[in-house]
Amino acid sequence: MADDAFTRDAFLGGLVTVLQPKKGFRAGTDSVLLSAALDPSMTGEAAEFGCGAGGALFPAAWRLKNVSFTGLEHDPLMLDLARRSIEENDLGARVEVQRQNVGDIPHDWENRFDLVFSNPPFFRSGSIVQPGERKHEAYLESVSLKDWIWGMLHSLKPRGRFVMIHRASELARILALIERRTGQIEVMPVRSHPGADAKRVIVRARKGLRSGEMRLLNGIDIYTSKGGERTALMEQIARSDAGLDWG
Repeated sequence: MADDAFTRDAFLGGLVTVLQPKKGFRAGTDSVLLSAALDPSMTGEAAEFGCGAGGALFPAAWRLKNVSFTGLEHDPLMLDLARRSIEENDLGARVEVQRQNVGDIPHDWENRFDLVFSNPPFFRSGSIVQPGERKHEAYLESVSLKDWIWGMLHSLKPRGRFVMIHRASELARILALIERRTGQIEVMPVRSHPGADAKRVIVRARKGLRSGEMRLLNGIDIYTSKGGERTALMEQIARSDAGLDWG
């Protein structure tokens, strides 16, 4: 990709640099929240399914110092930017990216990772107006959510951690897909502002544990009011390596 086709963007208050395309999908609040939802005490190996240019991957690598990361992405242009970002952030010892269709995960990847996380495409084909240039794969499912989650759980070790951010309207579908294979399920609603309906949910679970009772947390707000400033929590998450408190 030509140098004038991408930007260098500061994440975590400048602790991490992410190269992103000027046109197409650019990481935003969802990516920031996903990386902040991960447990910084984890160790071992992690994989992000659909890492794009690394808007969640590199902040996650900064936060989880004792984890090695593999980013899976099908778009070669995004992979090129992610590889450049690995060099710029000096993360080559712990982070790699590879071209991989998440709907076709190799069978020998079973029980490979201690942590899998994802911000998958949100919409089914035909459900929204066709997205803009280079945004199709980021917004529209080319792999069904069922197959996407299957790949994540297939690759996850027993007792490993599953983390996903998605539209709140898809929560029932997500729970139906994971409840028989996971336990310790926790759901954190994400609202635009106090009093608003949640538009996003962050779902965490552990593979192979008894289902038990699901925890529905109070959730978080992005802005202090409709049209207002970002909350102190969101400012802290966006500008430092602070994470979300799951209580």
